[in-house]
Amino acid sequence: MTDKFGGVAPRYQQVPFGRPIMRVGASREGCSLEIGGILMGEQVAPDHFRIVDFSVDETTGTAAHFVRSPDHHAQALDIFFRKTGSDFKRFNYLGEWHSHPSFPVRPSHEDVISMQSLVNGERDIDFSALLIVRLRYFLHLEAAAYMFVRRAAPANVALTI
Repeated sequence: MTDKFGGVAPRYQQVPFGRPIMRVGASREGCSLEIGGILMGEQVAPDHFRIVDFSVDETTGTAAHFVRSPDHHAQALDIFFRKTGSDFKRFNYLGEWHSHPSFPVRPSHEDVISMQSLVNGERDIDFSALLIVRLRYFLHLEAAAYMFVRRAAPANVALTI
């Protein structure tokens, strides 16, 4: 099976997560700046992850771009690992998230390049999810997730809310 990016869809099909990240990411509809952070989660079954925490960086975004602050998010990861007993096989970094207040919830060319360099780089990250959220007309929430896997094309991920 192929996805709309033209690659083979990965086995990461369910990413259940709570509504808080969507409220945070979408709550700034009146603001045209992108915000975002990192996703931290639990592996609940093979290829099935649950987002249990996330960081928020509201200071480094522009109208069309978000780059997270490494220091801010490293601290969030340290706290997360302490809370979860450093059980890295079960609880770990899942990926990135950001809002697209003025654009569709699809990765931009820059998003794709950034995520692919993350998983194809030297950091020993085999996969990373990208969640993009947007609030429209004050009520309509849009969200989409994408999986980036080392040496593979990006693929859509099914979200369970």
